[in-house]
Amino acid sequence: MTLPSCSHWRPRRGVLLYFLCFIATLSFSLILVIWYGVNSDRDYIHPLVTQLLPAGHCACQTSTTFECSSCLSCSQTRLIKQLNPSSSWRFEYVRDARNEGLDRTQCDSSFPGLFEDPVRAEKYWESHGRLAMEDLDAIRLEYGMARAFIYNGELYVVSAFPKGEDHRRKILAVLGSIHRALVADPDRGSQRDIEFVFSVEDKVEDVTNPDNPVWVFARSAVEEAVWLMPDFGFWAWDRPQNMLGPYDQVVERIKRLDIPWSEKKRQLVWRGKPSFAPKLRRALLEASRDKPWGDVKQVDWRDKTNIIKMEDHCKYMFIAHVEGNDPPPFFRLEPLLIETGRSYSASLKYRQACNSVIVAHKLQYIQHHHYLLSPSGPNQNYVEVERDFSDLSDKLEPLLADPDSAERIANNNVKTFRERYLTKAAETCYWRSLFNRYGRVWNSTVPVWSEEYQRERGLRYESFALLESPAMFDFTTNTSLN
Repeated sequence: MTLPSCSHWRPRRGVLLYFLCFIATLSFSLILVIWYGVNSDRDYIHPLVTQLLPAGHCACQTSTTFECSSCLSCSQTRLIKQLNPSSSWRFEYVRDARNEGLDRTQCDSSFPGLFEDPVRAEKYWESHGRLAMEDLDAIRLEYGMARAFIYNGELYVVSAFPKGEDHRRKILAVLGSIHRALVADPDRGSQRDIEFVFSVEDKVEDVTNPDNPVWVFARSAVEEAVWLMPDFGFWAWDRPQNMLGPYDQVVERIKRLDIPWSEKKRQLVWRGKPSFAPKLRRALLEASRDKPWGDVKQVDWRDKTNIIKMEDHCKYMFIAHVEGNDPPPFFRLEPLLIETGRSYSASLKYRQACNSVIVAHKLQYIQHHHYLLSPSGPNQNYVEVERDFSDLSDKLEPLLADPDSAERIANNNVKTFRERYLTKAAETCYWRSLFNRYGRVWNSTVPVWSEEYQRERGLRYESFALLESPAMFDFTTNTSLN
């Protein structure tokens, strides 16, 4: 590419024109440098270029701190007695991890702290006039959004607007998770009728106003009106070239292939594309460059270099986590076709399945289980560093010198997430808490029949799931909703 030249602008034609040409050339050059820095996947670019990079989707000036360590240290026996004095039941991982039918008392006593966000959203809408059908009608459905309702414990789909197969799969995964939580609910008969809108896009602002009551995978701290739901990967993350399957199946694979702590590499591992969230990723690359404990590298999907499978991440004592992640390579080596994480990173839960220490910068985006992250104290289950990774060495090197302390954090990670809060039982309990808390502020009836169109307003989930793929695009059972 040839830069514009100012050689033909002579001072006699005017100092002002010469100056304007100089500014234009400088601006064009700066744009090229930033473009190169944002889109390059080279292992190294000059630090000056890194400093010029915009923060983009993963702003480096804000973060969210979670204050829920007390949720992990509560006495479970005390909680059970408070909720049901006559009950002696308690959660056991081997017995209950796959039990989707825990009742409300069992859910509350098994997963203290898991339902913080539905409680928060309920309080928000209690103070903002509660919710009605008119609030949903005011939401314009964009690509990646869907509208559904629960009536007499059954799930109906009103509208769905996937853009491409990726959206379609994610919408189906969300609906599948909701249906699973409903049919396994021992209190299904008392489920209140509700109607809701959800989005499978990474960012709230990509599809809707953050003041709308939309169900989303992740939110920033200031997006208080939205409701958090578990992400699509808990149902299954299957793409044509990367067939991961349901989350609990991935966990079982990892458990079989994980190795004892003493045999793990005493290094920090990370693989990814720097051009996805370059500000964050290049900060990690630079902070670990030339360090004996650093195994942090960029991935080249074309040449298939620096690729390691997810189970091989578990062979390291430390695993780095960065927001905006492209999915990590799992059990096959083909690249994904699209970027999937421009805000939160859906891959955190897979890293948490390893008996390793998760090292994460201060997070900007909140997922439904993030309240259980504990960066210090006896229940510490990960290591938190600054968003620019400036304190990475200071946090990591003491743990390398004291592997017993690092192992304690890794064990806490497993006990907290893999063996409790990321189990199938916890996921379904969370969904039912979301239904319940949302229902408490839902002020409208949910008609299943449209008098105007003389037909049902929604299509039952079981029928929707059987539609051929093309029929799911721009799907609606009521044109008045669009």
